[in-house]
Amino acid sequence: MTPRQYASLSSGYDGLMWDGDYRERAAFLETLLRESAIPVRTVLDLGCGTGTIAWLLFQRGFRVVAADGSEEMLTTAQWKANHMLMLEEPREDDVPPPLFICQSMPRLKLAAPVDGVVSTLDSINYLTRERDLRETFRRVYRYLNPGGRFLFDLNTPRHFRAMNRQTYLDETDNHFCAWRTFFSEKKQVCVWQVDLFRLRDDGAWERSYEEHRERAWSTEQITGFLRDAGFTNVRITGDLSRKPPKEDETRWNVLAEKENQ
Repeated sequence: MTPRQYASLSSGYDGLMWDGDYRERAAFLETLLRESAIPVRTVLDLGCGTGTIAWLLFQRGFRVVAADGSEEMLTTAQWKANHMLMLEEPREDDVPPPLFICQSMPRLKLAAPVDGVVSTLDSINYLTRERDLRETFRRVYRYLNPGGRFLFDLNTPRHFRAMNRQTYLDETDNHFCAWRTFFSEKKQVCVWQVDLFRLRDDGAWERSYEEHRERAWSTEQITGFLRDAGFTNVRITGDLSRKPPKEDETRWNVLAEKENQ
């Protein structure tokens, strides 16, 4: 995700994404991480956005490094984490709060390897070029400890096709958002044109515009790129499910493992 894409949307993202199923998604991720071939203590949240999943994984006892390419989203994430820390009861363990770092996915560089990597809510779809997706998979593999798991989700091609030439409206008390979507079958890219209206303190509404692009990847491409990067035991399932995807699935969950050497 680039700063340009979330420069304005970051301020209202959490309210507009009320249907993100964060707690259910974090519980699902925890279950799969706990089943890794190695004990999972440190987790990277790749494309962490405003840090909700990172915080929920921290609450579940993981040491979390959370990376995103948007400074604005990370500012919101850090503010939210600081606020939650003030409300939390003192913890008995020595797990520090999430560490937020500003890095794009294809340029990921960690100071130390991690035991697991997660990426949620179609962050991977934002990689619209094959070389960027392949490089992201290679870097995740490099910084993942042997025996660790890489867990992420994707919007499906069927989902993007259904969104072509649609208009969606979202609103909160302080934000109103209009999304217009266009899907190119040739490029397999979905473009969101986003008009965001934010209520200012003086009662006036401030308008901003952003354009988002997501790429539809096939199961064959995802599986092939992961294996080329070195991953094994690649599995694609339905959303928040261990079962094979249904024909009308709008989101896939992907699990890949680094061989325990």
